[in-house]
Amino acid sequence: MGRFRLIWSLAALMFAGQVAAQGLTALARVDAGGSQVVDAGRGARLELGLSQPVPFRVFTLAEPYRLVLDFSEVDWTGLDGAAFDRSDRVAGVAMGGYRPGWSRMVLQLEAPLAVAAAEMRTGGAARLVVTLEPVSPEDFAARAGAPEGTAFALPEPVPLVAPRPRQAGDRPVMVVLDPGHGGLDPGAEREGGVEAELMLIFARELREGLLRAGFEVMLTRDDDIFVPLEMRQSLARAMGADVFLSLHADALAQGRASGATIYTLSEEASDIASEMLAERHDRADLLAGVDLTHHDDEVAAVLMQLARAETAPRSDRLADALVAGLGEHIGNLHKRPRLEASFSVLKAADIPAVLIELGFMSSARDLANLKSPEWRARAAAGIREALLVWAAEDAAEAVLLRQ
Repeated sequence: MGRFRLIWSLAALMFAGQVAAQGLTALARVDAGGSQVVDAGRGARLELGLSQPVPFRVFTLAEPYRLVLDFSEVDWTGLDGAAFDRSDRVAGVAMGGYRPGWSRMVLQLEAPLAVAAAEMRTGGAARLVVTLEPVSPEDFAARAGAPEGTAFALPEPVPLVAPRPRQAGDRPVMVVLDPGHGGLDPGAEREGGVEAELMLIFARELREGLLRAGFEVMLTRDDDIFVPLEMRQSLARAMGADVFLSLHADALAQGRASGATIYTLSEEASDIASEMLAERHDRADLLAGVDLTHHDDEVAAVLMQLARAETAPRSDRLADALVAGLGEHIGNLHKRPRLEASFSVLKAADIPAVLIELGFMSSARDLANLKSPEWRARAAAGIREALLVWAAEDAAEAVLLRQ
């Protein structure tokens, strides 16, 4: 069962050693004209042209069927996923930065196809050739999974830290900003606007305003990289977050929506649109090769519920303050500015957290606002004022609870 994983793991490590020995560690550029995935017999064949050889690994994941390729590292500029995918057996292709120094390509497969061969052909330029063969769903499941026994392309472990005492006005408040999406998950795209890029721009601008107001500020990502949802929570905890703000600007394929919306966590969505947004945000992890399949055991679930009993009202007050602050500074709020949804990124039980949809990129007015530095400055001011009000009230409550 683990034989195929071991083969590709060892192949990747051996090739990485050869590349390191030759000193070939720089960024490789993709050759779009020499790259494609096509049908081959009953299976498929992937060819990726590169300017030079780089360490790589290949593996498959189930539910849904996916082929994952990791590289150190590839510049994907010029490679169009739709033009690259010429196979009826591949439903979609995503690519981008996975973490600093690593790149990832993910193919969503229409049927269970296993890796029959994977070879990096070298000699000046390089060409990765991966051959896929049809297998049964049971055989696919048995072979699926990231290679074991290697840290290749895996996120660095986040060290465990002691819980930070609740802020009581006696120190700066640590705000962790979470720019949504990134890397191979660009988020919504409309008329040249990309959600991941716009949210990173806004997060950086908001950080500057919050720092001037006396807050401490950290970002879950400060580059165009992919950060799994659960890792965003772990990073916030490791950074000592007092509050967590996830920043988004989605698009709706059906219906009309505009204006900013503030979400808090609920297992049941406030409306159908909220449920659809939560599914879309969470699905990015699946398509990127991150399976959110853990389930809390009974003891952990009880402890988390106890933590949420204190955190949830604080998150609600934060959301109310943000509605007021944004309403005063930008005035452009959704007709229902306070909603609830089961966003995975909000499920940390010990940190007050909200998700801010700054607008909908499917709305021409909202998209223009998101691209406007003046509008973003007003939105950042509204969030800053809301955090100042919330932090003062939250500190006052903490002092009362300690007495």
